[in-house]
Amino acid sequence: MKTFSDKLASLRKDYIAHVLDVDHVSESPFEQFKTWFDEALETIEHEVNVMTLASASVDGIPSARIVLLKGFNENGLSFFTNYESRKGQELIENPYASLVFYWYELERQIRIEGKVEKLSPEESTAYFQSRPKGSQIGAHASPQSQVIENRTVLEQNVERLNVRFENDDMLPRPEHWGGFRLIPNQFEFWQGRPSRLHDRIRYRQLENGKWVIERLAP
Repeated sequence: MKTFSDKLASLRKDYIAHVLDVDHVSESPFEQFKTWFDEALETIEHEVNVMTLASASVDGIPSARIVLLKGFNENGLSFFTNYESRKGQELIENPYASLVFYWYELERQIRIEGKVEKLSPEESTAYFQSRPKGSQIGAHASPQSQVIENRTVLEQNVERLNVRFENDDMLPRPEHWGGFRLIPNQFEFWQGRPSRLHDRIRYRQLENGKWVIERLAP
């Protein structure tokens, strides 16, 4: 009988869906990202904007979690969170991060690295008040990443806030909640290929702001 480790070691998948070549990518990593994201939207049914966000403490201890991409343009990629959560504090104290998208159906991965900055209060408020009322209530109710006694604490917070804001569709944005923008200095587009000879195309930004396109060994 196979052990659990044996089962893990025997997992295999050969990637045959697409190819990726330097001659066929956009000169701009932002345009290339948009092209792949649009193709993912056409192919994948649920939550194309799911991404892994990796941050690190000032001591260099890493952590990662899944968040949702909520804004994209040539200024960067935006997402929202509680500033007092673990990720919020790490991004404030050590403002560098990386993002990873993985789209199984397309056998594609995108890695993005760069500096992080807070969105303006106006941008954060505009997005916060566009959310469903339940999500706005939840942001007020949850002391994200903090130890709580039990779920009843959250439920009581929600009940109290529902009464307080019973007649309001838009709540005030909590000061501890808002957005971050990752300003990329590197993109890597990964396309799965047979025999693990994957295609990897990296865009690396130079000090003058121009982007260099390079192929990396898999």
